[in-house]
Amino acid sequence: MKVFEVDGSSLSLALYTDVTNSKDLLNLMQAGTLDPEVAFLNASLVPDVFPLLAAAHKTLLAKSRESLTTRTLHSELVYNYSGSKHITESLKRCGISDNCTYVLVARFNGSIDDMRAADELVDGKEISLEELGTRANKAQIQKHYKITAPELGISSLLDAIVCRIAARDAL
Repeated sequence: MKVFEVDGSSLSLALYTDVTNSKDLLNLMQAGTLDPEVAFLNASLVPDVFPLLAAAHKTLLAKSRESLTTRTLHSELVYNYSGSKHITESLKRCGISDNCTYVLVARFNGSIDDMRAADELVDGKEISLEELGTRANKAQIQKHYKITAPELGISSLLDAIVCRIAARDAL
């Protein structure tokens, strides 16, 4: 687990592999009975922490303006990370699915007890966040964000993702 400071709030992140209960986690999340409330992201679509921090900043800004698009702060994080304006599509694509085995858990302003409870929810092996770059599915990321080869010739994958996250509402 690693904690990042974002606009006066904290964002705790933990990365898991070999997750066997993603279907149960998805059911808890959809039922609104997840305790503590966390965001579960498909980690294969997250090549680095930086784009997620950009989405977290956008999420906290929406909260401060009382203009969340989704029902919870944590689902808003997944929505903002996706870069899409379609809520359901965003949550399906960037959130976890029934058979997801590589999961990134995020919690705003989570205490150590909250993160321990989140750790107990996930049946998997926690690994270092440094693994994100080596395990990311770059082809799937490029397809999801519609990043072309010529664009990658003048920019990095991370920059392209962050640009789409930041500009989504203006397009």
